[in-house]
Amino acid sequence: MIDAHCHIDLYENPQSVLQNCNNEGFTVLSMTNLPSHFEMGLPFFVNSKKIRLALGMHPLFAQDHEAEFSKFESNFSNTSYIGEVGLDFSREGFSAKEIQLKTFKRILNLASGKKKILSIHSRRAEKEVLGLLLEHKVKNAIFHWYSGPVYLIEKIVEAGFYFSVNPAMVKSESGNKIINRVPIERLLTETDGPFVNKNGKALLPGEVDEVIDFLAEIHCKNKEEIKEIIKINFNTLLKDIR
Repeated sequence: MIDAHCHIDLYENPQSVLQNCNNEGFTVLSMTNLPSHFEMGLPFFVNSKKIRLALGMHPLFAQDHEAEFSKFESNFSNTSYIGEVGLDFSREGFSAKEIQLKTFKRILNLASGKKKILSIHSRRAEKEVLGLLLEHKVKNAIFHWYSGPVYLIEKIVEAGFYFSVNPAMVKSESGNKIINRVPIERLLTETDGPFVNKNGKALLPGEVDEVIDFLAEIHCKNKEEIKEIIKINFNTLLKDIR
């Protein structure tokens, strides 16, 4: 199973969750919300073969961005994975719009021309995020849990970017529309655990069966074929950072 976006450090017992992922052989990109969280977590991930810790600066943590940015810069060379980063212009994040924009531009300046993969938060700021990625010539980005306009999907695909989709999207009408519009060769699976629940319990990393089942149904393929396509998509993305 491939989980392109989750937050292992935010589970109740992250070391146990990490060990289980290693035991199961899952491929996981684990996000962080701030560089200080990345620093604390990195020693636990160094011996994982298929699990990587991403360096993040979440837009909803804008109040910490200025104090934390030097840590982002100093840790930038310690991973090929950057996330969760981006913009959030929803009601929750709009008051910090200018801080978010300043931080995101600084991050993209660092990432421009570098062999990095960015996992992007873009809620209510999808056009702005895409425009900034293109402006800074960022090559590799994954739009995590995309919820923006359907018409923008084609432009994101044309830019060469990917979408990671989770079980919550499968269960919503808007999520269904988005997943149906994304070409299968641009799809990756994610859980966004522990923020996505199933039967009242947080999804664990790698629990993407519902997404696999949904993709198999809409593309008239069996589950093993879908898993192989997701694996090929992920490996194609990785080629650009090797």
